[in-house]
Amino acid sequence: MNPEPFKHTHPYEPFLFPEATKLIVGTLPPPRFTTGDLRKEDVDFCYGSCNGMLWPILDRIFDLGLKYETTFEAISQRETFLRKHKIGVCDIVASAERTKIDASDLGMQNVELRDLVGYLKKYGNIHTVLFMGGNSKNGPEYFFRKLLKEHNLKLDVVNDEVPRIHQFELPVTSRGVEKHRTIKTISLTAPSGAANRAVGSLQAYKDLKAKHPEFNTLDFRVMQYRSFFEDEQ
Repeated sequence: MNPEPFKHTHPYEPFLFPEATKLIVGTLPPPRFTTGDLRKEDVDFCYGSCNGMLWPILDRIFDLGLKYETTFEAISQRETFLRKHKIGVCDIVASAERTKIDASDLGMQNVELRDLVGYLKKYGNIHTVLFMGGNSKNGPEYFFRKLLKEHNLKLDVVNDEVPRIHQFELPVTSRGVEKHRTIKTISLTAPSGAANRAVGSLQAYKDLKAKHPEFNTLDFRVMQYRSFFEDEQ
């Protein structure tokens, strides 16, 4: 008799506010964030895993002096940064089932998605979606394409080089009149250790590594993320 699958539910509500102009979109934090079994270096907030690279990347770009610990101060530092730079967070997966309890996207089954299109309509200042990963199966862009298809919308290619850039026209109704808002999506290299092999296979990374032997996969992500996170309202 097979054991019951683990119900992996997202532990955090979307971090959204009216002034947000950019939106970080991933899938799910590691299962220990659902069960509450955090490590002392984890932060009880979006992308707070001590194994994740998003906050170390942003720390490097913006010189934030972040704490990496399970404290309210560490949470407050991250909330303050996001509000200052008008960045929201809304992972696309609400819940999934797992037969193996790990953090892999491919291991997710019976996935329930959040209404990301509805959030984009509600928060009308968002013009850029920053995917924490690409269009591989069960990645954030992969799921977003499924949502768009349900709304008869699709992504149009702007740049097919990594990080891939797309855009789409979101229909919104204002005072009874339907208009369209252009939203750009950026599929960044995922800020996880699992994506390091993909980084290592990129020719751009190989070229930089050959010139600068000390250059690593975190350095590459800092370089890639910088232009998309720095303010350009």
